[in-house]
Amino acid sequence: MAKLDLDSHYPLSADQVERFRRDGYIKLKQVLSPEVLAHYGAIITTEVHRLNTMHIPIEQRDTYNKAFLQVGNIWTKNATVKEFCWGQRLARLAAELLGVRGVRMYHDQALYKEPGGGVTPWHADQYYWPLSNANTVTAWIPLQAVPMEMGPLAFARGSHHFESGRELAISDESEERIGRSMREQNYPLDDTPFDLGEVSFHYGWTFHRAGRNTSTKPRAVMTIIYMDEDIRLIEPHTKSREGDRAAFASDVAVGEVMNGTMTPIIYHAA
Repeated sequence: MAKLDLDSHYPLSADQVERFRRDGYIKLKQVLSPEVLAHYGAIITTEVHRLNTMHIPIEQRDTYNKAFLQVGNIWTKNATVKEFCWGQRLARLAAELLGVRGVRMYHDQALYKEPGGGVTPWHADQYYWPLSNANTVTAWIPLQAVPMEMGPLAFARGSHHFESGRELAISDESEERIGRSMREQNYPLDDTPFDLGEVSFHYGWTFHRAGRNTSTKPRAVMTIIYMDEDIRLIEPHTKSREGDRAAFASDVAVGEVMNGTMTPIIYHAA
């Protein structure tokens, strides 16, 4: 079997970098090959099934848990998943989009929206993160094509500059309040399918959501959150951020660079 490509350079144009910084997100086609997605996707899916702790029937769950099965830090539990998460192609894209010399991995997270899975309410990821600046980006990596009926990720274009609603966790309230704000502020909604191999990158403060999965198959997605290699831990003033600090930065002091065992540098420009 030929070596699977996780490390080659994906060339970004100046226009694409500018568009990402203006819009708060970008969708890039043919980032990963079908062979890469098939090989690593099967292993990620096996680990999601092994590690998943949600066994309540979907109709009995709250809005958050209807949205997806969520399994994180898989890279610490499986060497092949670690190989995927440490791939240079994605990490270099993250660094170049952010305009930083290097990036750390904050964590990985598989998000599997089951058949019949509900909406992922409007939210901004960085609500959960005790980090000192906005040089953060999530790579949203579908392990198959995502047609509209599966609930692709949708973005409010330019919303990373809008601060109202950043205090809201994923909930029915965030869906209603942030959705209303996005309409009132005329942030365009980009709600389009993902081709096989297409990957999106969005800032930690970009507001986004996803629709229901009305198909008969799970929407299998892997995410990797990257951050500026020089980003620092701030005082976690909410329970959500306290939880993140305990999970990902228990060996990092407040005010120090996020140079912990769980947050390695994945890419650094030569």
